[in-house]
Amino acid sequence: MQEKSTKEPLIKTVGLKKSFGELCVLDGVSVDIFEGEKVVVIGPSGSGKSTFLRCLNRLETPTDGAIYFEGNELTPTTDLEEYRKKMGMVFQHFNLFPHLTVLKNITLAAVEARLHEKKKKKLKISKRQIKAEEKARAMKLLTRIGLQDKADAYPSTLSGGQKQRIAIVRALAVGPKVMLFDEPTSALDPEMVGEVLSLMKELADEGMTMIVVTHEMRFAREVATRVLFMDAGKIVADGPPESIFGAPKDERLKSFLAKVL
Repeated sequence: MQEKSTKEPLIKTVGLKKSFGELCVLDGVSVDIFEGEKVVVIGPSGSGKSTFLRCLNRLETPTDGAIYFEGNELTPTTDLEEYRKKMGMVFQHFNLFPHLTVLKNITLAAVEARLHEKKKKKLKISKRQIKAEEKARAMKLLTRIGLQDKADAYPSTLSGGQKQRIAIVRALAVGPKVMLFDEPTSALDPEMVGEVLSLMKELADEGMTMIVVTHEMRFAREVATRVLFMDAGKIVADGPPESIFGAPKDERLKSFLAKVL
């Protein structure tokens, strides 16, 4: 059994449920995720993995149950703009704005978040200064991934791997406390997968809290501090990778691994 931290969890779900009409996609998911953990979620298609992430980010509203972040329950009155600043999300299909340059794709959400903060806290800082600061920060992030020369390019001119790395950088630009990755490599050609996973490994090494839905079992083995196996909307197995992959006890998990390893 994995030893749990004595600290309060960064994210806590209690009896989380989500249904679409008669279809139950999440069926009572209760889990604690602690700061610094690298949690990889695996399972067959349709098991609820992506819906779980989308509920955490409140892109989907749970049918029942509760989500706590930093000890505070998310409610209908929660400031979602403020909340999503702390929880970056990277999608399967990049979701870059095709009509905006790479630089504007990265800075758009960060500038809006800063303006929201300025209005809320009545800060004395100009919009021009905010834009300049976020542009400088975005260029540092682009330099980090070796794509600073693409700042003025449009997404249509980029490879899939470049688009996804820029999508990750865009999520990082607002300074999140946790990063959610929803199958970030599944839409990429095989030769582009490595460059995206490499960036994700860097983030993990730097201590970023991460929840990653992926079919990349090697990544799960090498990077995860903890693996959740989901099936039929439930967490069926939860443990360190050496336990999940090396000594699986659940029969459904054994069957799944036999097909993907």
